[in-house]
Amino acid sequence: MRNAHAVADIRAAEQALMARLPSGALMQRAAAGLAAVCAGLVPRVYGSRVVVLAGSGDNGGDGLYAAARLARRGARVLAVAAGTRVHEAGATALRAAGGRVTGPGDPDLAAAMNAADLVLDGLLGIGGRGGLREPQAGLAALAEAARAGGGTKVVAVDLPSGVDADTGEVTGAAVRADVTVTFGTWKTGLLVDPGADHAGLAQLVGIGLAPFLPAPAAVAYGAADVAALLPRPGRESDKYRRGVLGIVAGSDRFTGAAVFV
Repeated sequence: MRNAHAVADIRAAEQALMARLPSGALMQRAAAGLAAVCAGLVPRVYGSRVVVLAGSGDNGGDGLYAAARLARRGARVLAVAAGTRVHEAGATALRAAGGRVTGPGDPDLAAAMNAADLVLDGLLGIGGRGGLREPQAGLAALAEAARAGGGTKVVAVDLPSGVDADTGEVTGAAVRADVTVTFGTWKTGLLVDPGADHAGLAQLVGIGLAPFLPAPAAVAYGAADVAALLPRPGRESDKYRRGVLGIVAGSDRFTGAAVFV
């Protein structure tokens, strides 16, 4: 089952867990999981081209640290400091690994994103509300243009920026991802449209939050949950022993969905 939690509950769980860990350990767990997923999205890490859209918050830090891990494996990484500030420790780690940091006004940025294998969206975190504002909205548009070209995959860090984590609402400019790597627990906005549509293929990376989380705010079936509900045929099973499906739908004039069955 996909158990989703409210932002307030996730924040409380993160604080409880961080109190028991060395400083920065939780972000490193998230970055390691993100880097592992990203490594699986390219034919090989060495020589791949990665652009990180890094906002001021923890998602920007997660993206920078993950990109540093990829850079140490030979990826060519460019980070865009898109917030009022940048996560300094993450940016330092990226530079030490051979990556570069630029700003949203870089005239070569559009070309770099179009040529990238991966664009990591770390513009906003789960506390973001409303549509993206500039320069984040413009960066989201560049990411979508690169994605539409077919050669670039957009990977959202925890949640696509511009999607409401609690409701899935999209009320303005937002990132549309091919893959979303979410940390600790599912966010309700990843399970409800239009947020779910913006998330693409969502993957959960465990970071140790489970013991600190309350009852979920929402629950959704995954493919494995549905498969477990289906009866398994035995050696003697035939089409009659496995049940009969009847469909009542439409009418003589409007056959509707029954035609597609």
